[in-house]
Amino acid sequence: MNRTQAAVPLPTPAELRILRYLWDNGPSTVRAVHEGMSLSKPVRYTTVLRLLQNMHDKGLVSRDDSARSHVYESNVPPEETEARLVIRLTETAFGGSTKRLVMRALAQTPASASEKAEIRSILERAEGDVDD
Repeated sequence: MNRTQAAVPLPTPAELRILRYLWDNGPSTVRAVHEGMSLSKPVRYTTVLRLLQNMHDKGLVSRDDSARSHVYESNVPPEETEARLVIRLTETAFGGSTKRLVMRALAQTPASASEKAEIRSILERAEGDVDD
């Protein structure tokens, strides 16, 4: 089933955990996803299976069922998913204020020196875009 990215719903927190696993590890069986996710937090195999089936129905993942063990693969790139989640969070929790979002993020989880340097670089590029 082909859907445009805009038509694919945003993942729930549990679905996002599965997507992160698939982004990091590539196409995987239910068993592999279950084992990988269980390393950080216990989860039932049947829960992972049901989530993957629901995610397939929503268009978040594709499924290769040509072998006995179905293999699931993400249909959504991490950068696009993260961007859509940030946009929703900015609009709903921060009234559309990017400044408030960034300030809260930096206050809650201090950035490392390399992250601060990257943030400065992004800000400098953004300022250059405005001046053009």
